[in-house]
Amino acid sequence: MSKPEVPQKAPYVMEMEPGKYAWCACGKSANQPFCDGSHRGTDFSPVVTEIPEKKKVAWCGCKHSEGKPMCDGSHRDLT
Repeated sequence: MSKPEVPQKAPYVMEMEPGKYAWCACGKSANQPFCDGSHRGTDFSPVVTEIPEKKKVAWCGCKHSEGKPMCDGSHRDLT
């Protein structure tokens, strides 16, 4: 499988409203951290997740988190 692009080596910390969100897994989206369809023609697919209540979320920005789509600190290990 291909490696994703790394749009930033930090999470996207955002206050989110309840709803479904499609997190960009490829790193190519111009609407980070969310999918804009830029993955078409690649091995990647967005990760759809539901936020049940308003809360602060740390979306993975490096695209290497084991806990996709949330940040797990993996960006600290990138070179």
